[in-house]
Amino acid sequence: MSKYPTMFDPSSLVRKGFCPIRSGTPTAEAHSLYYEQHGKGEKHILMINGMGTPSFGWDYQVRSLAPTYSMLVFDNRGCGYSGYPVGRYTTSGMAEDVIALLDHIGWTSHRQIHVVAPSLGGMVAQELALRIPSRIASLILCVTTPGGMPWHNLPPWAGFRFLTTLLVTKDPAPTVMKMLYPSTWLEAKAPNDPHGRSNRQVRTESYLRLIGTSPKQRIIGHISQLAAALTHYVSPDRLRQISETVPKVVILCGDQDSLIDLRHSRELKAGMPAAEFIQWGETGHGIHSQRPAEFHDLLIRVFHEADTI
Repeated sequence: MSKYPTMFDPSSLVRKGFCPIRSGTPTAEAHSLYYEQHGKGEKHILMINGMGTPSFGWDYQVRSLAPTYSMLVFDNRGCGYSGYPVGRYTTSGMAEDVIALLDHIGWTSHRQIHVVAPSLGGMVAQELALRIPSRIASLILCVTTPGGMPWHNLPPWAGFRFLTTLLVTKDPAPTVMKMLYPSTWLEAKAPNDPHGRSNRQVRTESYLRLIGTSPKQRIIGHISQLAAALTHYVSPDRLRQISETVPKVVILCGDQDSLIDLRHSRELKAGMPAAEFIQWGETGHGIHSQRPAEFHDLLIRVFHEADTI
């Protein structure tokens, strides 16, 4: 496994490896998921990535939470070190991948897992919660959607333009910055940066380090994950089922999201009236990396509240 270096602190690494996924459908091949566990705490945190993002995108949260919790991060199918199975990708199929991974590492106990999932990861997490609700203590759905017909799932025009640009550009960093963060925030001075750089400079440096450590996503992975997002749908009845079977559900969104329209977060709330709804101002799609400290504090609060229900 030495050829797969961790970008996190090696001292927090408990185990890493590949989980074999045996497909249950004739249209998809068997593949494997790359995963890492950091920390040995009693509370178990599962982080599910968004589209095109490998596990290393959780850098801040793993560094800040691993001393206290057990953190599980992994690369979704079609991204990072994980496999690229042939066949249609769906959020339900990707949720089955996650269940196989949880079974593989032994995270199978009642109310053992706190699930944190943005964007495409939030869509996968909805399907996951429908399948193994008794294992989940809390569910934090960030900048995501319950879905619908493919045209209903299309991003706003700016987001569509960003996604198509990523398929052909040789320098993705400028596009990724515009796609994930508000322009005013990008130009502002980064807090606590000793060199006085802007948020754009700091986040670009972090992004370049990320993509320099993990394999570049193949075009087929980009298209296949996008297809899973476009065909995702969890009906109001199924949303209600999640709300009734998972003790603590939080819906988190930003007001300047170029990829997921705000109305989709409100649709989630309408289907899960008991869920806590949070909207942060001047915040884009990259919500956990734009506001990492606040995101960290939110996670701590939700984990504690879920464990006291």
